[in-house]
Amino acid sequence: MGSSYHQFCPVAKAMELLDERWTLLLVRELLMGSDRFNQLRRGLPRMSPTLLSRRLHELERAGVLTRQVDGTEVRYVLTPAGAELRPVVEALGVWGVRWVPEIGDADLDPKLLLWDMHRHVDPDAVPAGRTVVQFRFPDAARGARDWWLVITAVETDVCDVDPGFDVAVRVTASLRRLVDVWRGEVPWSDAVRSGGLEVDGPEALRRAVPRWFTLSPFAGVPRPERLSGEGTLDGAPEDALEDVSPSAPASVTPAAR
Repeated sequence: MGSSYHQFCPVAKAMELLDERWTLLLVRELLMGSDRFNQLRRGLPRMSPTLLSRRLHELERAGVLTRQVDGTEVRYVLTPAGAELRPVVEALGVWGVRWVPEIGDADLDPKLLLWDMHRHVDPDAVPAGRTVVQFRFPDAARGARDWWLVITAVETDVCDVDPGFDVAVRVTASLRRLVDVWRGEVPWSDAVRSGGLEVDGPEALRRAVPRWFTLSPFAGVPRPERLSGEGTLDGAPEDALEDVSPSAPASVTPAAR
């Protein structure tokens, strides 16, 4: 019965492949431009290397990606079939922003936040040469409070140890506050005025920092008004839901790595 159902239901056939744990998140990383094993590990730090290897093999076998070898370098590249998953991933992201409750404190991760931010640097807005931005999260766990983005015209690197270069500006905030800014919940200027986010450095650079980053592609997604403290929408009046625009955010595009 199960095989017959799959035969006549393409959704079931697709989900048989895609509903494995981490699979769609792995596809998202590939869509965002990560194409090497270590890059994928940095974007999915809670996924074990063994499971990552297994999922890559499964996606290759299914025709979703290809494994390209050049000497000792291996790249994982989406096929046309894999690239067609972009609107699926974007739609899930929009749905998650609109309907999933607020991120819990246990899910806040400076590594994931900085990894996402490093892919959304506007190189044309950053001063020429090498620019180092330090991020300090006083409320983060010991050993995860200080991070650096080293930005050049070629790439942006994420460092969890001092890279040894002069720091242009230092951004200090609670992890929750910077996540809220990045997700578009709180404007950067409001976070600064409230004292929840501090920027130290020369005045010209302090003023310019917000322009160095484009926000998360989902920052502009309209949020419906949630009716309970837990974020559920049971019993929401129909007119409240009609006010929510169905439009999707700007396309998720790979940025400099």
